[in-house]
Amino acid sequence: MDVAASLSHYFGFSEFRAGQEQTVRQLLNGQSSLAIFPTGSGKSLCYQLTAIHLPHLTLVVSPLLALMKDQLNFLASKGIAAASLDSSLSAEEYQQTLNQVRQGSVKILMVSVERFKNERFRHFIKTIPLSMLVVDEAHCISEWGHNFRPDYLKLPRYRDELNIPLVLLLTATATRKVKHDMAQKFAIDHNDIVQTGFYRANLALSIESVNATEKDARLVQTLQTQSGAGIVYVTLQQTAETVAAMLRTHNLVAEAYHAGFPSERRQAIQDDFMSGKTPIIVATIAFGMGIDKADIRFVIHYDLPKSIENYSQEIGRAGRDGKLAHCVTLANLDGLHTVENFVYGDTPEPYSIQSLMDIIINETQQGEWELQLTPVANQCNIRLLPFKTLLVQLELMGLIQAKYSYFAEIKYKFLVPQSAILAQFQGERQQFLQTVFAHSHFKRIWGQVDFNHLSTTYDYDRSRILTALECLKEQQLIELETKGMTEVFQVHTQSLENTADVKDLVSTLGEYFSAKANSEIARIATLMRFFALDRCLNANLARYFDDNTVPERCGHCSACAGRYAHLVRSTPPEWPSDTQIKTALEEFESQLAGQQVDTQALLTNTLKCRFLVGLAQPLFQRYKIKQLSGYGLCGALGYQAVFDKISVS
Repeated sequence: MDVAASLSHYFGFSEFRAGQEQTVRQLLNGQSSLAIFPTGSGKSLCYQLTAIHLPHLTLVVSPLLALMKDQLNFLASKGIAAASLDSSLSAEEYQQTLNQVRQGSVKILMVSVERFKNERFRHFIKTIPLSMLVVDEAHCISEWGHNFRPDYLKLPRYRDELNIPLVLLLTATATRKVKHDMAQKFAIDHNDIVQTGFYRANLALSIESVNATEKDARLVQTLQTQSGAGIVYVTLQQTAETVAAMLRTHNLVAEAYHAGFPSERRQAIQDDFMSGKTPIIVATIAFGMGIDKADIRFVIHYDLPKSIENYSQEIGRAGRDGKLAHCVTLANLDGLHTVENFVYGDTPEPYSIQSLMDIIINETQQGEWELQLTPVANQCNIRLLPFKTLLVQLELMGLIQAKYSYFAEIKYKFLVPQSAILAQFQGERQQFLQTVFAHSHFKRIWGQVDFNHLSTTYDYDRSRILTALECLKEQQLIELETKGMTEVFQVHTQSLENTADVKDLVSTLGEYFSAKANSEIARIATLMRFFALDRCLNANLARYFDDNTVPERCGHCSACAGRYAHLVRSTPPEWPSDTQIKTALEEFESQLAGQQVDTQALLTNTLKCRFLVGLAQPLFQRYKIKQLSGYGLCGALGYQAVFDKISVS
């Protein structure tokens, strides 16, 4: 069956959309590819159709559980065997999926990138023949992308370790720089990049300058002129709930959605939206990635999006059926400082980077360093995402190399008598299991394996022990539990012996993060300039994403209609008095002085500014800084303005 026949047989389509056939034929010809299609233009079909024609399993890395579930439901409706390994599965469902993959009855397996850290998963997937690796939302692999995720940088290495012959990268939002960065990381030839036009003529973009006091009324007015279903995007979880409640008072059927809701509630809200029962969802960006609803008629930004890339993704959920859809942004500068503060809060300070280097130097034994991410990140006062980025940078510099990860605690309990298990084996295998059981420390019914003793005394490899326990679990002879994910790195100790070299390294890393922060702030400024354009919004949006084939004027955006947005803050923020700021900082310093910390190193202007602005930090949580009355005193003000003020005082 050729690809055109498969397209009709499995998917019921008589023809391909732009770029799909070229991508599929490249892959089936053995050419790894990068496909850049607009949101809703059928990127997923490229791997789904290709997977049918490949001999072995296609492994799909997807960033969101909702995205996986949506695609799994679609594949099931087409009779294509697909599954996922994710946190929503029970132990029995997880095991059943492994068995189906092992038996070859699954063509497509979807996982998150974090799944590769799971020691048990890596042992399993290495035993499975793989035909293709698919990376969805592949812009996450680029440091220059808007949604960089450090773990994605390890995907090229996983691909090599698993000997996967073919790679497909999928994204809707890639600037020229990001596009070439993605392709280079997987050695994809320039000729194998498939990019269709970015412009979608059915999206009517409108930027409206709105004072905060008028925003609710304008939102209600806008929604009353719309028909069908749509999404209202906000920045904060509390705002989602407040705005949804306000809309209901105007007889509009609306529900809030955000990551703070239990998963069952989120699923119910999503189901009601998909079925049409709830036409309006007021949501944070947690909503949307897994939504494949063709008839979304409007997307309204109540708050500013984080970047042009985010804006593009979010409006791209409208009008996937090709019919007219309205994308309205109710814009002012009130939320600008909130968006910028996310960036400033994620930028590690030099002393935090130095703290990490000290930990690596002091805790490395025989060239290896072990850590559990969250406790060490908190110890260094670095948020988890930038901490992961910092580790990746150290890897790229050749100072550390990720070797493997393991569970600090692996325990099991017998579901049948130990003697009955041993009776099923003979010779060396029976002796091996007997030794493992004998060197497990039992507390009541749960036993914890003594890997160190088994390794040094009996030369038993950890992976063999884990594989044996997995086999016993599959046969329902034992119950197996794992926790305490521990990362193990090889350390190039010679590079860390010279104090001056380490100091230079800390400075270099500090400059890297500072440049990254400046880049993100510049990205936000670019968004502000875009909203205030007096030229076609659609044309400029497309050119941002390296599509130069668009018309100069779309004729149906607010700029083409002569309605230009002039963005201001609704109410100029008021500064606290100098006395109030001084009192707040004295209270902050006093609280830290009561802890066993080096206050001289910690109390930088940056940390003081983060306290005054109210930026969450691990250190603030640990020492109950958030409970102080001065925390967030300058929360309505921009970070840079507060920093400049306390730097000169």
